[in-house]
Amino acid sequence: MSNNDIFKKLRVALELTNDDIIRIMELVNFKITKSELGSFFRSDDHPNFKPCGDQILRNFLNGLVIYKRGPRDAAK
Repeated sequence: MSNNDIFKKLRVALELTNDDIIRIMELVNFKITKSELGSFFRSDDHPNFKPCGDQILRNFLNGLVIYKRGPRDAAK
């Protein structure tokens, strides 16, 4: 299973829009545009398809944790 497949399945399962994903990425100070994001969700044979790298998926998952649970307490 590729990073693109994981990203697509999480997007559908969590019912996230592109704007939601951009906000999630901003929580970990990672900037991404809607067109870049759309290229990850295209089919493999589309000319504008772009493989999702490990860094992008990692930042999305780290941002998703903050989005769902809130920021880590710094006082601990």
